[in-house]
Amino acid sequence: MGRAFVFPGQGSQAVGMGREVAAAFAAAREVFQEVDEALKQNLLRLMQEGPEDELTLTENAQPALMAMSLAAVRVIEKEGGKAFAQVCTYVAGHSLGEYSALAAAGAVTLADAARLLKLRGQAMQKAVPVGTGAMAALLGAEVEQAVEVCEAAAQGEVVEVANDNGGGQVVVSGHKDAVARAVELAKSRGIRRAMMLSVSAPFHCALMRPAADAMAEALDRVTLAPPRVPVIANVTADETSDPAQIRKLLVQQVTSRVRWRECVLAMKAKGVDTQVEVGTGKVLTGMLKRIDKDIAGIAVGTPADIEAFLKTV
Repeated sequence: MGRAFVFPGQGSQAVGMGREVAAAFAAAREVFQEVDEALKQNLLRLMQEGPEDELTLTENAQPALMAMSLAAVRVIEKEGGKAFAQVCTYVAGHSLGEYSALAAAGAVTLADAARLLKLRGQAMQKAVPVGTGAMAALLGAEVEQAVEVCEAAAQGEVVEVANDNGGGQVVVSGHKDAVARAVELAKSRGIRRAMMLSVSAPFHCALMRPAADAMAEALDRVTLAPPRVPVIANVTADETSDPAQIRKLLVQQVTSRVRWRECVLAMKAKGVDTQVEVGTGKVLTGMLKRIDKDIAGIAVGTPADIEAFLKTV
């Protein structure tokens, strides 16, 4: 059977991230230094010390989460003395985590991934004027129900399924009024709970088109290589190792649904029986328990986590 490395998306960031790993491992310090140099920014200090509101900014949170994940990956490779393809058979990442997955698998360099995510964060924030868009979580909803609610709530505006996180957790995104209508409709259609989310922009919907265009230009200037293990893409919930297709899917991902539930099930169908969440937090490990209890899930982010994981490979 197989092991997949998965990488978290925005929301997992926290002040203090990176401190323990940087103190314990030279390989981690090298990653943080390389990211700082690529961005011409002291991102590690912001990760370690805050302030929280600055770290939470999309343009900082995205490269910070990638840096943390890649620091853990580099330590696993160096301390374990094994090639990446020997420790996992697939990679996947939730939204920005897909860039972490591709960097871990060698499809994009660490420096390019950091610069792309900085730009991605800036472009996503600029795509929609503040106060125009919104996102909401529908809890106890299946994706088909959420799609029907969105179609009924749109009324000429945009409201779409942004994340299918599994276990009855679906996130919708779009114009603020349309998302509010979806919340009210969800309650009237027997969905257990529907609530607006505190987010800075309506991610993964058609309103993000300007950000997708910005990413298309940026990705055209970056060299992509075949990943050392296949990536399960957010947009298709299927594997790809073709650089041209990866480039195309990364552009589509900005406006498309994150099909995380389907990604997890696709990996299971391909023989994955263990999911290793690499980086900050345990959000994906929590989602896994709701998607499929037959897949073992572990989170690897602290020095102790890394030491324990290395004993299993």
